[in-house]
Amino acid sequence: MSLKFVNPPTVAKPAAAYSTLAIVPPNRRLLVLAGQVGNRIDGSFAEGLEAQFEQALANVNAIVASEGGSAGDIARVTCYLVEKPTDGPRIGAAIKNAFPTSLPAMTWIYVAA
Repeated sequence: MSLKFVNPPTVAKPAAAYSTLAIVPPNRRLLVLAGQVGNRIDGSFAEGLEAQFEQALANVNAIVASEGGSAGDIARVTCYLVEKPTDGPRIGAAIKNAFPTSLPAMTWIYVAA
């Protein structure tokens, strides 16, 4: 059974590209990933917040794929940012590109450093 992504009609629609609820069925394997940043496999960092966000999502997908999963198997993403993105459409496109078949539950938290 696949993950189920829901936006219940009893709450407001998501403010951006994400689902408000991810339901993981019984007997599914659970992977716990360490935090990812916008660095490439060679250790270099993508330039700018939006590019680093794209790379971090690619890193998450690569880790899940290494265990036979896909973007549709990712239930939740939590993003910690030290600054607000300036290119909202690029962020939205990055999310939809990283998760083309289903949008995971997602939270963004702004931190001082």
